[in-house]
Amino acid sequence: MTETPDRDLRLPAETLMTEPIGEDVLPVEEDSAARPGKRRRNRGQLEDIWHRYKKNKLAMVGLIMVGLLILIAVLAPLISPYDPTQQNLLNTIEPPTADHWFGTDTLGRDVFSMMLYGLRLALLVGVGTMLGSLVIGVTVGAVAGYFGRGWDSLLMRVTDIFLAFPYLIGAIVIVRSIDPGQTEGAWPVAVALIILGWTTTARLMRGQVLSLRESEYVEAARSIGASPRRIVIRHVLPNAIAPVLVYAFTSIGVAVVAMASLSFLGVGVGIETPEWGQMISQGFKNFGVPNTSYLWIFPSIAIIITTLAFAFVSDGLRDSLDPKLR
Repeated sequence: MTETPDRDLRLPAETLMTEPIGEDVLPVEEDSAARPGKRRRNRGQLEDIWHRYKKNKLAMVGLIMVGLLILIAVLAPLISPYDPTQQNLLNTIEPPTADHWFGTDTLGRDVFSMMLYGLRLALLVGVGTMLGSLVIGVTVGAVAGYFGRGWDSLLMRVTDIFLAFPYLIGAIVIVRSIDPGQTEGAWPVAVALIILGWTTTARLMRGQVLSLRESEYVEAARSIGASPRRIVIRHVLPNAIAPVLVYAFTSIGVAVVAMASLSFLGVGVGIETPEWGQMISQGFKNFGVPNTSYLWIFPSIAIIITTLAFAFVSDGLRDSLDPKLR
């Protein structure tokens, strides 16, 4: 009886399964990349996302732009050459000079200083609106998508009611109801944008949860007695949040534009508060007057840059979080 030669158990399983019995097995050449000293370290999930994000050059430009905008907003009190609320009626509508880089407005205030403080206000309202909309939208969408039936019908009908309101008109009504005299600052604007802005987040989350609630790992969690709350928080949300986060960064730019639009229409913060929409409105009141176009050009460019920066970041997140690209 022929004995079977000793088999090299260090060989891959596929080789052992397909190896003819009784034949010598040639040693497999060791790949240099698999040697202990040169073994490639496995990347974690966050590191893998960052690795893919860096490949998108436009997204990296957007990230750098967002970082610079945040840095400028934080350092605004230090780099602002003048008090943005200080008026000088003897030096009104002065074009850009060495003393006033972006000129002065109709009240003699320094436009550059107003731009810096307007950036702070825009980022605060934009990020605050994004966070508030995320909390409400994710909660409503997760409950509607996971529990379905009556909960789904009730919450989605409420969502449809909010979607039926024209965005700007609804925001004007809410701001006027909260702050008729426009003396409360920017928080009524943020509240109005949150009340009207969570609906898209809720619908995105509901769609994701509907596609995941019957997944095998969710069924496995149910079978071992996990509560619905634990299943949603620990198993469903981490896998459903990606498209919601992508939209969240886009919504920051949308909130900045919406706030500027409300201020342009005369609704929102008081006239004494530096805000880009109000600056554009002042510029348009002087439209046609020679050497006054800077009043609306500079804040308009600022809105465009801020919106594009967050849009680029959102585009990079979409590509890096897409499972099909992993």
